[in-house]
Amino acid sequence: MKAAQITGFGQPTTLRINDVDRPAPGAGEVLISVEASSVNGLDTIVRAGGLRVVTGCRFPIGVGLDFAGVVAATGADVPRYQVGDRVWGTVHPLKRHGVAGAAEYVVVPAKRIGPAPADLSPVESASLVVAGTTALIALRDTLHLTGGERLLVRGAAGGVGTAAVQLAHAMGAHVTALCRDRHAGALRELGADEVFDYGSTTPDRIGPFDVILDTVGSELNSYRRRLTREGRMATIALSASSMAAIAASSVHGARRIRMLSANPDTALLRDLSDHVASGGLRPVIDSVYPLADIASAHQAFERGGVVGKQVVAVSTDA
Repeated sequence: MKAAQITGFGQPTTLRINDVDRPAPGAGEVLISVEASSVNGLDTIVRAGGLRVVTGCRFPIGVGLDFAGVVAATGADVPRYQVGDRVWGTVHPLKRHGVAGAAEYVVVPAKRIGPAPADLSPVESASLVVAGTTALIALRDTLHLTGGERLLVRGAAGGVGTAAVQLAHAMGAHVTALCRDRHAGALRELGADEVFDYGSTTPDRIGPFDVILDTVGSELNSYRRRLTREGRMATIALSASSMAAIAASSVHGARRIRMLSANPDTALLRDLSDHVASGGLRPVIDSVYPLADIASAHQAFERGGVVGKQVVAVSTDA
């Protein structure tokens, strides 16, 4: 089978499509025939060597955090799934993988997948797995967003941002999106009540907010000052500056900045599917690339400036 793998830390050019042995599921595991995967920030961090403490320096390293596809085989003690079931899920974000989601087949524990939304294509499903679960964890579980609260989403045009705007709108929040000016119309269609151009809007010109979800990682302390007395803030951006801001904010009680990342299980994926089924969440896709051109998908992700996700179609039928 074919799998996208990192052959050395660095630029997207280190990605290769290699011929590898098809894995077999063990007890409690499932073999997925992958139809689509997407590009996430963690994928590019791993490729650049930012998590070499976790991945080690033995190459090749599998790439692709998420996937949508079909159950191809099951190991022992997997009663919930049958061959042919359409599913979506992730590999573990903090383990080394020789083969990951951007491959024709991948083996994962059964607890890391869930039934894919019936009305979405594999490409559409793959675009929502990590982005959607990250936004849901952030708003519901970390920040405890409630109806009527004022929310700011920084980096609102990205994968997590577009999912967060939709979910927050469905939760009844007043949503302010910070993004490029040319994306304002798209964000309003997704449910944003107000949209500001991040290039010309300083933190002191907007707010106050009850909740801030940051996907950017810069100026965190400046935005934290825009919180109400009992305001909450979280970031998904992993950087030296964001870690410093989180540490500095730890003395401010409820106004401290929280760090979060997605590590979804079956229950969370089912919750996300419910939001899709209810109409509260839909895919937002910028572009789709074949597996052979995954390097271009990584390049597009790192350039930014688009609305939604870069998706990798592993199967021609996706």
